[in-house]
Amino acid sequence: MSRPVPLLNTANVLTTLRIVMVPFFIWFMVADAGTHGLFRWLAVAVFAAAIYTDKLDGDIARSRGLVTNFGKIADPIADKLLIGSALILLSALGELPWWVTILILARELGITLLRFVVIRYGVMPASRGGKLKTVLQTLAIFLYLMPLGSLLGGGYAAAAFAVMMLAVLVTVVTGVDYVAKAWRLRTAGR
Repeated sequence: MSRPVPLLNTANVLTTLRIVMVPFFIWFMVADAGTHGLFRWLAVAVFAAAIYTDKLDGDIARSRGLVTNFGKIADPIADKLLIGSALILLSALGELPWWVTILILARELGITLLRFVVIRYGVMPASRGGKLKTVLQTLAIFLYLMPLGSLLGGGYAAAAFAVMMLAVLVTVVTGVDYVAKAWRLRTAGR
């Protein structure tokens, strides 16, 4: 018989901290208003710290057996809040095309809703492709957030755009894969 996992544990505290960081990230981005000054660097620092807590809380939860229902729900919500706010802000500042933000957010929302729809038939765990998607989105956003374009020139902007396009491609492909898995799961469950 396994012991119950306390709700208040290190992994859940880190997940909650990530959610709390999102408004600070947003505030720094808005305060910077595209000037790429101190507030932009602070936004980058908060984003980096929040992303690190994402890796850390997952590692801690798995290694110490601290997986909870709260964590299973709050962790992806925290991720989507952080990634979604970054994409929306970058597009609002004119630094990222809106179609990229809309496509990524539509996929994220759609797959999240799809998971809830098919949960009675089984759980759709994150795939390796889904994890790659998250890494690529995070890297692309980080490159866009870094105010280095004026220092490094057009090559930096082109590299950031290329990574974002790769992230978009993997986002779409894994979205289609999740829809196929959900269809199979639902069909098998009937």
